[in-house]
Amino acid sequence: MEGDYSLRCPRGGSAAKIIILGCVGQDMPKGLKQSSSVVAIGFAAVESAANTFTQIQVDLNLSPLDREVFVVLAGNLDNDFPDNAGVDAQVRSALTTTSQTAMPNLGDSNCMIRTTDSIKSDGVTAVSFSQQALETPPSTLEYIGIIATNDFFIQTEGTGNAVAKGTAGKLYGYRAIASADIYAALVQSEVLSA
Repeated sequence: MEGDYSLRCPRGGSAAKIIILGCVGQDMPKGLKQSSSVVAIGFAAVESAANTFTQIQVDLNLSPLDREVFVVLAGNLDNDFPDNAGVDAQVRSALTTTSQTAMPNLGDSNCMIRTTDSIKSDGVTAVSFSQQALETPPSTLEYIGIIATNDFFIQTEGTGNAVAKGTAGKLYGYRAIASADIYAALVQSEVLSA
């Protein structure tokens, strides 16, 4: 089942790419049974206009009738560089389990990954900064999150840039079947945290 598969977005927008990597031999979260190999889901999002909050939705094609969830092992977001035009500029991005209307932060329960790339400038000199959170989990974690609904969301937003910026990345994880009570609790928790 290893291979490289491309997906088309049913609602338009950015495409996603899934690469099946193989199995991992780790402990399963209680109440879940792994039903696939580890997959890497690729995605990209670009602002609709410069310095504009933009969100895309990536469909996981989970089966709610089978109580299927996606166990997230790791993720990576790679932002475009901000413009260096003599003013402060930044590009922020995030990966969340629910739709957002503004850029989330890690304090939000449904935000799994958040990155910021900044350039601070006084008009003469400029210094760049990069902040990343939970791109690679500590080795003691079995997983960094569970997505119980059918999609996840990527947000991107720039500040002080002359052109639209974006982000690209991958989400690594596997499909699992949840027991009825665990599935109900996961879905309710995810939906109520929106």
